[in-house]
Parts: sequence; structure tokens; C-alpha cells
Amino acid sequence: MVLSRRLLFRSGIWEIARPRHPLTAGHILIRLSDPSTEFTESSAADWLFCHNLARAALDDVLGAKRFAVTFAHRWHPLGSAVGEPVAESSTPTFHLFARWEAETTTPGRQLALPAHHRVPEPEDSLEIVDARIRDSLRLGAASIPKAPTGKVGSAPVAMSGVVPVPMPVLVPLVATIDAGRHHSVIEPASGAAAISNVLPGELVAMGSALDALPLTSGLTGFSCVAVEGGNPGSALRIHAVGRSAAEQDNPMVDLFNLPEVSRALL
Repeated sequence: MVLSRRLLFRSGIWEIARPRHPLTAGHILIRLSDPSTEFTESSAADWLFCHNLARAALDDVLGAKRFAVTFAHRWHPLGSAVGEPVAESSTPTFHLFARWEAETTTPGRQLALPAHHRVPEPEDSLEIVDARIRDSLRLGAASIPKAPTGKVGSAPVAMSGVVPVPMPVLVPLVATIDAGRHHSVIEPASGAAAISNVLPGELVAMGSALDALPLTSGLTGFSCVAVEGGNPGSALRIHAVGRSAAEQDNPMVDLFNLPEVSRALL
């Protein structure tokens, strides 16, 4: 069964919606209302507002305490789409996955299956949940502040192995975890552990770092998973894995084997 996409809340630039293929009751989209909108500090601030608003609503309705975000950059999932949600449109879209104690399945279990084997949430139960989420979003919108804009104050560091190399202000931490598998990691310059603590300027800088990743060996884009720091001193990390229609093996299988990714999604 495939649902029609259900709008839950529309902000100035982004909207919060239920996807056509909801993998769990905590699977929500944050997508651009106008695909032509550029990713600037203003749109980044509105994205953060929608993200924080959606998380608060999912906590309110489902008791969700942990979250992960997945998205595709210059890439559309193909075939079985193992390891990533199926593409619904070319509009920039972020998939927010909530985790809570009473969940009956997990995002990771669903994403590990080929798309045609995934079992979506029943529509009748989602209608009840979505009505409560919509009410929570409406009430929360009046109390959740917009993220402040402004330059990031501290200079970031690029890391390769354990050797720090100073970089210009506003360029986030970028580390190549496994160059052979085209796997890069992007962290915010401030070292913020949670998405809610990232400044709009940092978010734009992280997007620029993603744009700057090389498309070598036939790569056409990236599948990305954002995982928040789970230990003291650990930062938010965006895992960006290079993708190609001609790839021999799906790199998302290896990504899901990383402990920090599996803990977030499995």
C-alpha cells in the first residue's frame, strides 16, 4: 500500500509531511516547498526550525528521544534502494526517523530490505498519529524559536587520520574515513553534538563541504546519514557515501555496519 503524501505543517520555506512510503510511525519528511529555493542562512534557519518542531512533536506524540536524518545529494535511489528511502520526487527532501521505546520495527530493519519487501505503516493507524502530530506541530510553532543567523565564530579543523590541519573559517570538519569506498564524514565547526545546536551558517557550510566532495571514479552523487553524537565530546556527523548507477556493490551495507550508524537506525 502506498499513501499519498500528507502535509502536516508548512513553514515559510520548508514543509513537514508524511512520506508516501512511511517505514515507521516516526518517519517524517522535511522538504522544500519551492524546489528552486537556494540553501542560504535564511533557508537553513527555517530548516532547523522545522526539524526542531518535528522532533518536539514526535516526542510529544510517540515519546521519541533519538533521531537520525537521511537524505540523497545529487543522487536518486535506484532499484531495490537498500539502505535508503525510495525517492518520491526531485525536490530536496530530508527523511527524519524517530526512535522510541515502544516501536514495533526500526528504520534500519526496514531500510535493510529491498524497497518492494518493506511493509509500510497501516494507513488507519497513521491517520490517528498524524492528527495528533499536526496538532502538536501547530501548538509548538508558537513556542519554538527560529535559529539565530550569523557567522560561526571558531575556525574548524580538517582531519585525516589523527593529524589536524587548520582550515578557513566557515568550512566544517571533513574527514575521509575510507577513501577506497568514497566515504567522507562532515562535522560542524563548533563540534555541536545535536542538530538543534548547529547554527544556520554552519549548516550552510556543511552543505558547501558536501558540494565540494569529489565525484571521482564515476560517482554521480551521495547517500547521506546524519548521526548525532551519543557520547560526551562527540559531534554530529554526516556520513556521505559516494554512489553510482554502475556500482558493483551497495556501499550502504557497509555504512550500516558502522556502530554509530547502526545504533541510530537499527
